[in-house]
Amino acid sequence: MTTRIVTDSTAYLPGEVVERHGIEVVPLHVVVGGRDHVEGQDISAEQVAAALREYTIVTTSRPTPQVFAETYQRLADEGATAIVSIHLSAQMSGTVEAARLAAAEAPVPVEVVDSETIGMAMGFAVVTAAESAAGGADVQAVLDAVHSRLGPSGVLFYVDTLEHLRRGGRIGAASALLGSALAIKPILAVRGGRIVPVEKVRTSARAVARIEAMVVEQVEKGGHVVDIAVHHLDAPARAEQIAAELRSLVPGSPWVFVVELGAVVGAHVGPGTVAIAVSPHPCEPLPETTAPGEVSGS
Repeated sequence: MTTRIVTDSTAYLPGEVVERHGIEVVPLHVVVGGRDHVEGQDISAEQVAAALREYTIVTTSRPTPQVFAETYQRLADEGATAIVSIHLSAQMSGTVEAARLAAAEAPVPVEVVDSETIGMAMGFAVVTAAESAAGGADVQAVLDAVHSRLGPSGVLFYVDTLEHLRRGGRIGAASALLGSALAIKPILAVRGGRIVPVEKVRTSARAVARIEAMVVEQVEKGGHVVDIAVHHLDAPARAEQIAAELRSLVPGSPWVFVVELGAVVGAHVGPGTVAIAVSPHPCEPLPETTAPGEVSGS
């Protein structure tokens, strides 16, 4: 059995990772000033950030079921005997629905997974799926591996303004913060597939510090080795600084990726956004550490 892995462009997987693991990426679309663009192909995150700053109307749209149908057919023609298709939260996009409509008519069995998250919180699970499939795992084992990564994963982020989320209809429970939005920097999370408010702070510096502390607390409480990605939109210096700090602060000294948000998510969160995706490895406990003042081996 040959199982292929499909995801969508909001996983924001680096190109070399996609190529190395043979992952198929179906792009979402972003419409800027009435012109349709394909994420990752003919529009950059920087262009979206510039459009948002100029108050140009920016909207997004899911891939069509036909695009998924063509993708599944091509993979079957290439020898796939099964497909696992992993996508962003169904509560944020109709992408999962489009994939399921296509899966019903696909020439090989297709398992569609609603990740209930976005960005590299989904992307790390997609890579795990590809590694599992490449190792010869059957479809159920691949699905088990995916859910083992998705279950404990999370995304924390802050935005310079809630206005872009409000315009795109993605604000959810965070709408409760709108009345004081000008005076705060909201810390938000993706939980159960929705964007929810976590805390309110007064400055971006405090927001970053608080998110970093929450990540460290989460990792220590979970007790497992983690993968971390720092996402940003038009804030590379801030993202690199956060990544450097997390490498030293988080137990287990994880590798921390810096990955720019693409056009689709960027259109909803706006310039200056920083998000941290944390994905634990459920079978890898944190290494034991030496207590302060204790000499190793004593």
